[in-house]
Amino acid sequence: MAKKRKRTRSRRGLQVVTLCISTTMVLILLGLVVFSVLTAHNLSAHMREHLTVTVMLKDSVSVNQAHRLCRELYHRPYSRNIDYISKEQAQQEQTKELGSDPSEFLGFNPFLATLEVQLKSDYANRDSLKWIVKEIRKDQRVSDVAYMEDLVDRVNLNLSRLSLILLVLAVLLTCVSFALISNSVRLSIYARRFLIHTMKLVGASWSFIRRPFLNRAVGIGIVAAILAIGVLGAGFYALYLAEPSILEIITWKELAITGGSVLLFGIVITALCAWLAVNKFLRMTAGELYKI
Repeated sequence: MAKKRKRTRSRRGLQVVTLCISTTMVLILLGLVVFSVLTAHNLSAHMREHLTVTVMLKDSVSVNQAHRLCRELYHRPYSRNIDYISKEQAQQEQTKELGSDPSEFLGFNPFLATLEVQLKSDYANRDSLKWIVKEIRKDQRVSDVAYMEDLVDRVNLNLSRLSLILLVLAVLLTCVSFALISNSVRLSIYARRFLIHTMKLVGASWSFIRRPFLNRAVGIGIVAAILAIGVLGAGFYALYLAEPSILEIITWKELAITGGSVLLFGIVITALCAWLAVNKFLRMTAGELYKI
């Protein structure tokens, strides 16, 4: 009898470990999707803010006038950062890239001073760029304004597609994860279906019968969520060591929301699956329990 009880405890312990591992793996996948969806917005803003509008100044504009224009543009609502590139600096950069100085055979510096304007992400789109360029070109100190219009459209289109793909993937993975965890929980409760029926026969209420199963499921969900958060945290730390600049896109806010979401998913999904599984066996008669 003692051996039988020991064997039963060992089997139940193995079921708990298996359920915990399977739940952890599913929560890791869910956490990755949540993390990707959250960082997609930051990635979009990061890419848009690195799109540059080049403002070419007239040859007659002095350095003081250029700095004055730079300050004026910086106070515009669409400006995030502005870099001033003088004629001499442009000449040095082009000489380094070309390997020769064009002024040696032209007799003068052919390059113009420019302002490299980086826009805020909300203004890095076709409609906003049209009126921004039109406004800048009205200034008498400006010779021309240039930006890569096709690049702006491609970036916005690709980011929209990425956001849609991540959203669809999140919905699908949530459904799949619920099905996987539900099957694992149902199998763990299946072995105790006759105990549930016996408790029902002696007059125990459904809520009393459900309570230990729900508590056990919530405990497994919390443990699995902690393990999943640990794996995700280790993965992010490895990513940070490989590329420290990733902190420009990922903040502690996204990490905290991801961890909280994983913990919430772990508790809610396991508890809901246990509640549904126990209710299913509570509704069955003794004959039906023997047939399944």
